Amino acid sequence: MAMKNNKTLCIICNKDKITYLCEGCSKNFCLMDLTIHRQMLNEELRHIIDDYDQFKERFGEQKPNPHDLSLISEINQWEIDSIEKIKQEANDRREIVIRSSQTFLNDIEKKFNDLNEQLKQIRDENEFNEINLNYLRNELMKIRQESNNPPEIPIEQDSEPFINEISVSSLQRPTVNKWKQNAITVAGGNGKGQKLNQLNHPTGTFIDTKKNIFIADSYNNRIVEWKYNEKKGQIIANRNGQENQMNHPTDLIIDRQNHSIIIADQGNRRVIQWLNQNQQILIDNINCRGLAMDKHGFLYVSNYKKDEVRRWKIGDYNNEGIIVAGGNGRGNQLYQLNYPAFIFVDEEQSVYVSDHNNHRVMKWRKDAKEGTIVAGGNGHGKNLNQLYLPQGVIVDDLGQIYVADCNNNRIMRWCEGKEEGEIVVGGNGGKHKPNQLNGPMGLSFDNEGNLYVADHSNHRIQKFEIIL
Repeated sequence: MAMKNNKTLCIICNKDKITYLCEGCSKNFCLMDLTIHRQMLNEELRHIIDDYDQFKERFGEQKPNPHDLSLISEINQWEIDSIEKIKQEANDRREIVIRSSQTFLNDIEKKFNDLNEQLKQIRDENEFNEINLNYLRNELMKIRQESNNPPEIPIEQDSEPFINEISVSSLQRPTVNKWKQNAITVAGGNGKGQKLNQLNHPTGTFIDTKKNIFIADSYNNRIVEWKYNEKKGQIIANRNGQENQMNHPTDLIIDRQNHSIIIADQGNRRVIQWLNQNQQILIDNINCRGLAMDKHGFLYVSNYKKDEVRRWKIGDYNNEGIIVAGGNGRGNQLYQLNYPAFIFVDEEQSVYVSDHNNHRVMKWRKDAKEGTIVAGGNGHGKNLNQLYLPQGVIVDDLGQIYVADCNNNRIMRWCEGKEEGEIVVGGNGGKHKPNQLNGPMGLSFDNEGNLYVADHSNHRIQKFEIIL
């Protein structure tokens, strides 16, 4: 009798072995690979615990906002000033009451004195009759009644307050921002071309603090800067017709330390730096696509052919860099990427990768061996739990992930851990109306929270104004 074969294919080693089902990811692992898989899960748990501990420590060290303290001091001063003003007003009103009362008493006393003089005169002269007595009696009665019924002093409420009222509004940061659905074209939008008021398939963008827009004008092989509210741009980086001319630049960042421009010169397979109209090659022989820089000054570059993201220390490029995402061959496993495009790095040096051909966005924590899916990952499509060839990715300070869902012509927002995202702008067809996008790529926010989109196939940059 033949023994029943209970072996199945291990998802890692791809061999027929006795396997064990992981209920979390619903995949079969042989015993050895299951052990490794569990180690990875434990490592991820350790990262979560570390994040929790760091956050708890920071939270415990938080001090009151100095601005809040100054507001409290201002309220205290308002209280002192108001009380002083009330005291002064009360003293003034008391003086009025006292003066009025004294005037009344003085008047009664004068009448008493007058009556007393008349009594003395009648008594001294000893000439009086019933008429005189009745007069004296009536006068005394009048004085007595008047003294028993002092005049009432009315207190009137002033319709105009004499104290300056203050109010303090509780400003709660909205957890969900919204934008006007009709965008403003802030660069290009005058058809495809190479004039200074035109763009040709823009990809990456960068917005500085003055709302000037730096654009990787890809098919024009140049970097263009559009000053705030200008009708045309100016070329700030290219070597047109020369040996070192750029070839389809795809992304750019500004190095705030020296104000140089770092460019992913994709067609020439290199990352270059422009400073004072001088070009320097930083990294050569790399199939670069997206760029990012963290708060420590490390440069991150996605390599769409090696399916990886590497990190370099600024100024130290004479090495291969360090792999921070992917690098395990092309595929759709959690430790793999398939044509990584745009990237973003957060405060904790976690790397968000637009995993283009896997229709998902991956988050790789610092020193992690595999990533986690934070957007998409359910095949290509237009449902709210899907993406279709995503491009630009950016994360706000609340940890919300914004993705340029390129082939769905929309910008999506995903919260980590949620099963589906939401459309924030676009998604109304791939044409050129103000509420439409056509192949959106690079994403940027300005310091007011306005959203900028490189509307690739419409050859323009669209600004979606935030609704306050």
